[in-house]
Amino acid sequence: MIEIPVHNKNGDKVDSMQIDETKLGGPDIRSALLKQAYVVVHGNQRQASSRTKSRGMVKGSTRKIYRQKGTGNARMGANRTVIRKGGGVAFAKTRESFRRKLSKKMRQLANRNALLAKMVDFEGNVLTEVKVVENLDFKTPRTSEMATMLGALGVNRTCLVALPHTNREAALSARNIAEVDTIRIDQLNVFDLLNHRFLVVDRATLESFIDGSCFPAREEKKEVA
Repeated sequence: MIEIPVHNKNGDKVDSMQIDETKLGGPDIRSALLKQAYVVVHGNQRQASSRTKSRGMVKGSTRKIYRQKGTGNARMGANRTVIRKGGGVAFAKTRESFRRKLSKKMRQLANRNALLAKMVDFEGNVLTEVKVVENLDFKTPRTSEMATMLGALGVNRTCLVALPHTNREAALSARNIAEVDTIRIDQLNVFDLLNHRFLVVDRATLESFIDGSCFPAREEKKEVA
C-alpha cells in the first residue's frame, strides 16, 4: 500500500489516503510497456503530411531535350530528371502513416502504471510528483486562485491538472497559466502523465479513476426478438 498525503488549497496536509499498487498494475513499474504505449500515442499524433515530388510527379515534357551526340554537351534526357533545377526529387517522400495499435487492456494498464510511476517518486517521506488536493471546487473561474494553490503545493515545473468533466470552473482557472495543462480524468493517458512533472488531482477524482467509476459505462447491445 502507498500512503498519499491529501492537502488543502493552502498546501497544508489535512489527511492521507491508501492506494493499492495492484490496482495500478504494480508493485513493479512496467518500463517496457510504458515505452511502447508512449511511442504508440506519440506516433498516432503525427499528421504525416510532409511529401516531395518524384520526377514522375513534376509537370513537364518527357522528351529528350537535345540530341545525344554532336552538341558538345553532356548526354541529357528529360528536363524532369533529379539532377536538373526544377526536376523531381530522388527517393521522394510519400504520405506515410505512423499509426500503431495497442490493445485495450495494454492501454489501460499503461495508463494506470504511469500513474503508479509518479506515485512511487518520493524524496525522503515527501511525495513529489502527485499532489492530491481535498477538493478543486471554485465558485467562479479565478486564475490567480489556481496559481496561488499550485504555488502552495510546490508546483514549479510542468503540471497536469486532472478534472472531472463537470468541473468547468477549475479548467477555466488553469488554462491561462504557463506550463499548466488540464485533462479530463477519463482521458488521462501515459503520454500526458510522462510529459508533465506534476499531477494535481482532487481526492474524489483520483478514487474514481482507480476504481473505474469515472469511465462511461458501455451500453449493452439489445437482443433483437
